[in-house]
Amino acid sequence: MSCNLNSRIVDLVAPAARSAEFCGQPGEKPKNARQIDVGRRQLVLALAGAPLLAFASNDPTAGLQRWGSGQFRRFGFLVYEATLWAAADPLRPPLALRLDYKRTIAGSAIAEASVKEMARFAGKLAAEPGALQRWGEQMSRLFPDVREGDHILGVYLPDRAGFLFNGRPLGEIVDAEFARRFFAIWLDPQTSAPDLRAALLQRPG
Repeated sequence: MSCNLNSRIVDLVAPAARSAEFCGQPGEKPKNARQIDVGRRQLVLALAGAPLLAFASNDPTAGLQRWGSGQFRRFGFLVYEATLWAAADPLRPPLALRLDYKRTIAGSAIAEASVKEMARFAGKLAAEPGALQRWGEQMSRLFPDVREGDHILGVYLPDRAGFLFNGRPLGEIVDAEFARRFFAIWLDPQTSAPDLRAALLQRPG
């Protein structure tokens, strides 16, 4: 996150920066709007032929150990709590990362901030300059708006990343470089949240 995810989220959740849409003022979505949005997103993905998560009917953390968990705070705001599930090596797939949100954040803002974070890590972008833009568009289609109490579970497999929202499948991005770079936001040594990374990598038991 050079204009990093942490700062971006603070801008979005700080009282002075919240838009009317997320402050209960005119323009706020009906209570069931997110359910409709998620259902519509899943339908669009299915009709487009995008592969939905093969493990959607099962527990994506099955067979993995629960590693560490920690809170992400910025300037006194608790933004989310994160929990990591992994095998023997928590830096390699398969693994799962769950974010339990404590603030209202637009899905498009999550996607935008994620792209800015992913740009910090070395990869194939020199050979494929359009990758970040493509990933941002894919994440914008997948990620819903979140409110306090919502959670997104990201699952990292060797060739892809899959996402669930409150236990329901959102879809997956079949791209090994995307998956590596997305989970590097939290797990790479150069993460902008080193304290959270240390908490996540605490060994089980």
